[in-house]
Amino acid sequence: MIFFTSDTHFSHKNIIKYCHRPFVDETYPDLGGKTDPRRWKEEEMNEEMIRRWNKRILPNDTVYHLGDFAFKNLRKAKEIREQLNGKIYMIRGNHDTGENFGFEWMKDYYELKVGNQDIVLFHYGMRTWHHDLRGTWHLYGHSHDGLPPYGKSFDVGVDAWDFYPVSFTRVREEMDKREIGLHPGFAEFIVEQKEHEQPGDHREETGTSSAS
Repeated sequence: MIFFTSDTHFSHKNIIKYCHRPFVDETYPDLGGKTDPRRWKEEEMNEEMIRRWNKRILPNDTVYHLGDFAFKNLRKAKEIREQLNGKIYMIRGNHDTGENFGFEWMKDYYELKVGNQDIVLFHYGMRTWHHDLRGTWHLYGHSHDGLPPYGKSFDVGVDAWDFYPVSFTRVREEMDKREIGLHPGFAEFIVEQKEHEQPGDHREETGTSSAS
């Protein structure tokens, strides 16, 4: 099966605070800048996200991670990668160093095809993307569930999906509820292109990338 996720931020203590993640020790009250750092339990967060990942992902599954895998601790990031099921394809985020912890590849941008569905994968949410008017999906992260979805696009980050990766089937269910995001003056273009699109007008199954 194919899954998508983003913004795990393994070992990032402050992401618990910034994104109101539930991995908090209430023994230490929130005192703003004077808060005891032991309040933010990054090891518990790591363990729970690994557990939820492996509960859903089998060893032969494919996972597209759309960036911000871990934070700073490279040794710990490698250890965590070794505990995660699946073949992971990595789209770089702003916190990724470029270090490959056992990913199948690392790219800045990728265009994927699953069956008849084209998908643009990028760390950042875009307002418009390649063939958006033809129904291409756009999956992104970075916004930590803070960016309203637009057209056939939304955030697949863990903060939006209860710290689980989301399957292609689940993404399709959500996309089926959404209309193509219209560009001013281009409504007729959408209908015209759908009527005249040729069967061979799609990229290869494995996708193409603008980054090596």
